[in-house]
Amino acid sequence: HGRARVSLPGGCAIGTRPVDLHLKAMERLGATIELKDGYVEASAPNGLQGGHVRFSTVSVGGTENALMAASLARGTTIISNAAREPEIVDLASCLRAMGAVIHGDGTDQITIEGVEQLGGVIHDVIADRIEAGTFILAAVGTRGQLMVEHARPDHLSALMDKLEHMNVRFDIRSDGIFVDASQDMVKPVDVDTQPHPGFPTDLQAQIMAVLTQVEGDALLTENIFENRFMHVPELLRMGADITLKGSNARVRGVKRLKGAPVMATDLRASVSLVMAGLAGRGTTIVRRVYHLDRGYEAIEKKLGPCGALIERFSED
Repeated sequence: HGRARVSLPGGCAIGTRPVDLHLKAMERLGATIELKDGYVEASAPNGLQGGHVRFSTVSVGGTENALMAASLARGTTIISNAAREPEIVDLASCLRAMGAVIHGDGTDQITIEGVEQLGGVIHDVIADRIEAGTFILAAVGTRGQLMVEHARPDHLSALMDKLEHMNVRFDIRSDGIFVDASQDMVKPVDVDTQPHPGFPTDLQAQIMAVLTQVEGDALLTENIFENRFMHVPELLRMGADITLKGSNARVRGVKRLKGAPVMATDLRASVSLVMAGLAGRGTTIVRRVYHLDRGYEAIEKKLGPCGALIERFSED
C-alpha cells in the first residue's frame, strides 16, 4: 500500500534493543521514516529501490526485515554483516519458493534481485532450535534420558560441543537427538555467548540452570545483551552459588537446589527457573509465566509425559 504505521515494540527487558537498525535498512531501500507519538510511520509511495544495507551489528530481525523488503524492491540489494542463523536460511528458502531471487543466505553477505511479485507456497518451518536445546538441557539438568524429535544437530552445533565437554552422551538419529545424562558424572564447562554459529544467548539461562548443580566452577560470559542475568537472583533464592561481575557469571555447583517461590523476568529466564525446579528438591512456584508462554507453548503438556511434575494454576 506504500505506507505503514506500527507502534514501537516491546519484548523482554533483557537490555537495549533499538529498532534503528531496522529503520535504517528501510531507509537504505528508499523508505521515508518518521517517529510520531510512539509510532513508526514509513512510506514509499513509489515502491522500494535496491540498495546496500550494511548492519553495524549483527541483527537477526533486521536481516529478516531487509530480506523481505528487498525481495520486492526494484533492482539489486546487498545485505552486509547479515545474520547467519538457521532461521535466516529458512526464511530465504521460503521466499525463493515464492519466487524471490536470493543468494548467500547463511553467510554474512546476502544478495537479492528484486522481483515484481511473490506467489503462494507451502513451506514447512524448521524446528525451534532454542526450544529443542532447552529440552536437551532439561534432560541434562535432571540427569535423565530424552528423545527430542526433529531437533537438528547442525542447528545446535555449539550446544552439542558443550555437551561433549560436559561428558553428556547423545546419539544423533534420523528423527532427532537422543540425550543421556544418566550414566556418567556431568562436568562443568565455560560458555561465551556469540552470534550464530557461536553459543546462543537464548540458551545461556538454561545452561546456567544446569551448571548450578554440576560439581565444579564454570564461567558464563554474556556478549549479546547487557541485562541478561536477571534469572540469577531467582536462582540464588533456590540455593545456587553464582557471583556476577559485569558480563560474567561465575557458577559454583551445589549438590542440589531447593524449591522456592520465584519470579520470571523474561522468556529464557522463565524456562531456566522451570528447569531448576525440575532438578531441585521440593516445590518451586514460578510466577509471571506469561513470559514462558511466549516461547514454550504448553510446556507442561510436553514435559509431563516425560516424567516432569509440572502443574499450571491460577492464584486468582
